[in-house]
Parts: sequence; structure tokens; C-alpha cells
Amino acid sequence: MVAALGLDIGRKRIGVAGCDRLGLLATELTTLEGLSFAGVVDALQNLVQARQVQVLVVGLPYAMDGTLGRQAQKVQSFAQRLSAALSLPVEYVDERLTSYQAEQMLWSAGKSPVHHKALVDQKAAAIILQQWLDQRSDPSPSS
Repeated sequence: MVAALGLDIGRKRIGVAGCDRLGLLATELTTLEGLSFAGVVDALQNLVQARQVQVLVVGLPYAMDGTLGRQAQKVQSFAQRLSAALSLPVEYVDERLTSYQAEQMLWSAGKSPVHHKALVDQKAAAIILQQWLDQRSDPSPSS
């Protein structure tokens, strides 16, 4: 199985998630906040080495009509810079509604998303990575 890092790249924070050795389950790892690009690269490089990561899985914020807006283009540009800096391929997952799902998970756990923004980003990254893992493990019907 492929070791992957899931990234929820936002304007202020980057939620980071990783997967188990079997590539079945995504879990929250950390939130990167207030770092320069070089700081983000250093933090991710440490995770990449420790977890033997082979691919970055980035949530792409499509508009509700399925188009790529300005924020999605910024995320793509940032992800491509990360990909080059870390020498890793990048794959994208439609992240529409992942932050909403993450907020609902926090509400269910009795926590307010307003006071746990970093945790929302981590959970969103885990949802993004889990979607990618599920797509990879779902066998395509043979014709």
C-alpha cells in the first residue's frame, strides 16, 4: 500500500492527516499555522521521512457547481510548489463539504468548531485522505 499525507490547505492553516500502514484508515496528525512556505516544507519533510510518505493527497475546493474558483487555483499552485519541494507526486480530492463534515463531527463530540479551528482542519484533512483511500480500495467493476 502507498503511504500518503492528506492536506487541507486553507488561507490560514493546513490540516494534516496520515494513514495506517495498510492504507485503510486516515487519522488526524497536526495543523500547521503561522509558518512560512519553508517552515511548512520543513514540518512536512519531517512527517514524510518519519512516515515514509510516497504521495500528497490535497483537498481541492471546487465550487458547488463543480468549477475551479480562485481559491482552488491557489491551492493547486501551493500544492505544486510543495510537490516540487518535497519531491513527491500530488493527487487531488474534491473537498466540497469536508469542513462542514468535520464541524459536525466536533459538534457530535460536544466541542464547538469555533473554538477548535485547528482540529476542524485536521479532521477535514483526514476526511480528504479517507476519501482517497476508499477510492483506491474500491475495486472497479470489470467489463
